[in-house]
Amino acid sequence: QVQLVESGGGLVQAGGSLRLSCAASGRTFSSYHMGWFRQAPGKEREFVVAISWDGVNTVYDDSVKGRFTIARDNAKHTLYLQMNNLKPEDTAVYYCAAKQGPFYSGSAYKGTYEYWGQGTQVTVSS
Repeated sequence: QVQLVESGGGLVQAGGSLRLSCAASGRTFSSYHMGWFRQAPGKEREFVVAISWDGVNTVYDDSVKGRFTIARDNAKHTLYLQMNNLKPEDTAVYYCAAKQGPFYSGSAYKGTYEYWGQGTQVTVSS
């Protein structure tokens, strides 16, 4: 089992940057593939990006390609999301999540993730 705690959210102007972190408890962080999802008010939770257990493979949603970068530090049990050139449409609660099994099998689907953090709010003003 793994517990996840996000941090780093806040209010930023359009064009600005934020770096989210997701701290994982337990010794098994490196055995999980990790993902970031987001949920805007009145909308479904949507996929943002995922990274394999070893950090080698990543999958990005087209809406964030070239602007967001996912990374992980297994020694520190921490997942990161660097968000640059933020847009008002990036405003949402951001969640990190953990899954096992084949990385490319359902990495963009929230139903395949077993563990979730509580979320951190990101607000981008225009």
